[in-house]
Amino acid sequence: MNRDQKFFDMYSLVIGVLALFALGIYVGVTKLSDMTQGIYTVDSDEYQAAIQDRIKPLSQVYLPGEEVATNQPVVSAAEPVEPVATVLSGPQVYNEACIICHGAGIGGAPKIDDAALWEPRIAQGNETLYEHAIQGYTGEYGYMPPKGARMDLSDAEVIGAVDYMVETASN
Repeated sequence: MNRDQKFFDMYSLVIGVLALFALGIYVGVTKLSDMTQGIYTVDSDEYQAAIQDRIKPLSQVYLPGEEVATNQPVVSAAEPVEPVATVLSGPQVYNEACIICHGAGIGGAPKIDDAALWEPRIAQGNETLYEHAIQGYTGEYGYMPPKGARMDLSDAEVIGAVDYMVETASN
């Protein structure tokens, strides 16, 4: 026997074994599927209900003018809630707004710990200090913007910050 004939015989044998193996897998899978899916037939109502249950949408969309099904819950619009107004204390206002200028003396602002610069201002009285802090002030040494350029602060919050700075400078 020559080598080509030997190769051809071996090749045919391998192909034949693989074909029989594939046929065996096909027959086995067919039998297995008949055993496991024999519970339902494709045309049965139970089978179709199981399919519909698996592929049903998670929710439904109703367009304007369409009726909502009566068994579905209807959500009414929530009433808008007004935000809770918080009032900042004097130290909080100072630390959020005033410290920028009064902490470093920017724009002629007296530093909070410099009592000598605060004495002439404190001597003018609290009402003058409140007015300058709320309405703004341009003086010989600098400029105080209205409410320290924080227009979101209330007058009471600004007055609390002035009281805190006067108390701290006086001590």
